[in-house]
Amino acid sequence: MRHLPWLRFAGLTMFAVSAVVSTACATKSINSVLADPARYRDREVTVEGTVIESFGVVDRGAYLLDDRTGQLWVVAERGTPRKGARVKAKGRIREGFNLGSLGDLIKVPGAASGLVLIESSRNASD
Repeated sequence: MRHLPWLRFAGLTMFAVSAVVSTACATKSINSVLADPARYRDREVTVEGTVIESFGVVDRGAYLLDDRTGQLWVVAERGTPRKGARVKAKGRIREGFNLGSLGDLIKVPGAASGLVLIESSRNASD
């Protein structure tokens, strides 16, 4: 019986740690990332959506991911998924180039935000 408070404390601690870890790994909507870039900048984020544009050269490239809440460019160092693929991408949010209103003029989707996800891992499906 003397160990009961210690076991309860250990159980609550494990529960709290697992809750924090699962929250950190949860998929974020692209809109939440775009709406508050300072919160996610230089942090590990997982987003999921459909590839609507994909460009690659010599196993490197970028693809535009759309999750119906927004669009985000993902920079990949190991090839890019094809257009129309369903992708769950994990990586760090970084500020890319910012074309500002020029991005709207030349119709480059997502260019005005200046944010990109530097991919560290990806799961893709058709």
